[in-house]
Parts: sequence; C-alpha cells; structure tokens
Amino acid sequence: MSVYYACKSYKLKVGPMAIFEALKEAKNCFFLDSSLNSNLRGRYSFLGIEPFYILKTKGEEPFTKLREFLEKHKFTTTKPSFPFIGGAVGYFGYDLGFLLENKLKKKIKDDLLIPDCFFAFYNTVLIIDNLKKVLSIFVLGFPEKPHHLQKALCEYNLKKIETLIFQRGLNRETNAKFNASQIPAQMKFRPALKSGGESIKSNFTKQGYIAAILKAKEYIRVGDIYQVNLSQRFKAQVNLSSVEIYRRLRDLSPAYFNAYFDAGDFQILSSSPERFLKLERDAVITHPMKGTRRRGRNKTEDSRLKKQLLNSPKDRAELMMIIDLERNDLGKVCDYNSISVKTLRQIEEYRTVYQATAVLKGRLYKDKDRIDLLSACFPGGSITGCPKIRAMEIIEELEPSRRFIYTGSLGYLSFCGNLDFNILIRTILKKEDKVYFGAGGGIVADSEPEAEYEETLIKARAMMEAIG
Repeated sequence: MSVYYACKSYKLKVGPMAIFEALKEAKNCFFLDSSLNSNLRGRYSFLGIEPFYILKTKGEEPFTKLREFLEKHKFTTTKPSFPFIGGAVGYFGYDLGFLLENKLKKKIKDDLLIPDCFFAFYNTVLIIDNLKKVLSIFVLGFPEKPHHLQKALCEYNLKKIETLIFQRGLNRETNAKFNASQIPAQMKFRPALKSGGESIKSNFTKQGYIAAILKAKEYIRVGDIYQVNLSQRFKAQVNLSSVEIYRRLRDLSPAYFNAYFDAGDFQILSSSPERFLKLERDAVITHPMKGTRRRGRNKTEDSRLKKQLLNSPKDRAELMMIIDLERNDLGKVCDYNSISVKTLRQIEEYRTVYQATAVLKGRLYKDKDRIDLLSACFPGGSITGCPKIRAMEIIEELEPSRRFIYTGSLGYLSFCGNLDFNILIRTILKKEDKVYFGAGGGIVADSEPEAEYEETLIKARAMMEAIG
C-alpha cells in the first residue's frame, strides 16, 4: 500500500527520559527504552502516544487478527532508515501459550482479568539514536487512504509531537547543553527512596517454594522433564505513580530492553535484559539467558562470583538445554541449515547481577512470516523449561498464581516488516494502587533448593527497591 510519510531529525540535546517526561501523560504512551546503550544492541529507543487502533484479546489467539491488520498497513521500502518506523507495540502474556497448545489446560484462577494480548498501533514514532545522539520523528499517513488526507494527518501529527517536546524548550538547537537543573524537581530521581507502600507479599512461603522445587526435581528424576522454570509472584500496595516507579527501576536496573507501556487500566514497567526474538528482513536472532549471580560488594567478591558463574557445570547445562530447545523452535520456521549458535556462552554484566547468555541465528523460510515465527517460538524456552509443553504443565501444577504478563513478551511489529521482542522478566505490572512482579529460575537435577530460592530474591531486588 502506498502511504505518505515524513521524517524530521534533530540533534539530541537531552536524555531520553526528558523526552518521555514530555509525553508521559498522553494516551497509551510507550517507551521502548534501551537504557543500557553501551553497544549496538542498545542503539535505538522508541516512543509513541495516541494509537489509531488497539487490538486486545482474551481467551482467543490473536495472531490471525494481527496478521490481517499488518497486511493492510504495509510500509514498503528497499531499506528502512530505522528498524521501527511505526506499527504495533504491545505484549503477549505468558498464558497465551495455553491457546497455542491444545494439550495445555489452565487450572489457576484468573485474579487480575487483564488481556492475554494487547497491541496498540501507532502512526507516529519518536526514534532516539543513542549512538549518534539524534532524535527523529517519523510520521505515517495510516489509517487514511486518500493521499491528501494522509499528508494532512502527517503534518498534524508532526506539529503535535513537536509542540509537546519543544513547549518547554527541551530540544531546541539554541538550548545550552542539557543538565539536571533544567528538569523540574518532581521529575528528578530521588536516590533516598521514601516508603513506596506496604510490605511485599509472595504467593509462596519459603518452605512452599522449596517444596515445589523438590517436586520439580522428582519430575526430573523420573524423566518427565530435563528442566523447569519455577517462579514466585510478589504483590504490594503502593502510593507511587507508574512513572515514578519506572524512573526508579530504570535507574536501579538499566537494561537493553527496558520498557514503559501504558495499557490504560494498567501499566507495564520493565527492566528486561533478555531478547526473545528479533527479525530484520528474513534474519532471525534469539538471545536466551540462563544462569545468574549477584554482583559482589567489592572487586574481589565481584570477580569471584563472575568466575563462579562462568565455571559452573550446572549453569552451563541449563543454558545448553535451552539452546537446544530454541534451536528446535526456530527449526519450525527457519531453514534448518541456516540455524547456528553465534555465541555459545558469555557472561553479561548488569548493575545487580551477572547473567550467562547465548545468541542463536536463523533465516526465515520464504513461505513463513513473522507471525509464524512468533507462534512457533512463544513462549520463550528460557522461562518454561524443556520439553516445553510438559514443563508448562508442571508450572501450572506447582505455581499458585497466574503469571499474566510475567515471562510473556513485549515489543514491536513494525509496518516495514521487522519485529523485536523482549522476555518480560524483571518487570512490574501496576494496576490501580497495586503492583505485581515475578522472579524465578531454572530447576535441574542438581539444583540446590535453598540457593534457587535465594536466586529469586536476587532477581527481584531492583523491583523491590523501586517500589520502596
């Protein structure tokens, strides 16, 4: 479909958070925030507001409708200037996996009543190039069809976004170099956190979580599974806004796939370090993550813990199992000869933890598309276990609460054909004055229950601090 578009770029005079602050009150604001922009993985951040269409599903598969809508709104170009120039932004909840596998049956009560899938479609996107320090505004004429209406819509949206950003002089060329004193006091992160809410409650006691681990190990012993990801869900009441919590979480736990997504009735606040799937043209990348250690209190301890993770046979085995699972998932839609392990195992450094990761690549078959890719691989193997279906059945048996968005995926489906999704870990769901977040880990034959329980607390640390 031929569509009118325009793109305007400016030298970036402010940090990405200042741009977000200017847009945060608008309807369905999103911020795909590469706050850990130390390499090309964190090059771009994307923001948008006021979608022209929203797709929500509950109890039905969303992929047919997603494909139909995206087919009607294609932006064809030989080489897009940016990986995301407008399109669908949203999430697939973990529970959507039950709809993709007929063998799986839900047993746990639905206590939050949020959609399994929520995607908002944006015709205007702000693109921050964290490498070149450039802000671009990309506008498309969707959903209008006549050329003159598309052009008018683009001009209107461009002017509206410029007004929101520039009304406080945030990015004018005439501004002096941006500094913290230019931000109003209420926008600054406060290192001395005031109490954000009541005590945090888990859906497990420590003894209950350890009992679930022992049950999982029994399933492993008899050969039902090789590995399963078990998690506990935390809940608290808070008196902080979603933006304030996100601001704190971002400062405490910067990551390549940070995200803020306002779904209206609730907000998703994520500091995910893990990529689920990326597709550009026909090139696919997945980035599984298995194996965690906390950061040390001094350089000596920090170095020891990093080396411990690197040399751990248990953690190595966990990651190798997930690499095999995800290679098989990719094999459903990718030329099997194209699938390779680009990086077998490397240790990544984050503010609160070390993570062991791998990188797999593949090339999509010509008769398969990105919707086929998502449905073949969802949910990610690193947060289920293997074999995937049996692991999900055991999760359903052993965990006392629905996961909802936790261990689902959030990201974009671009009008130009690309996609990029994270795994929703290190993520807070805020609904009204309550927050919910999960933390878990892979259980294998030689898992030590006490250590596995402590690992969940390490992973939850930044989220607990963010809510005070």
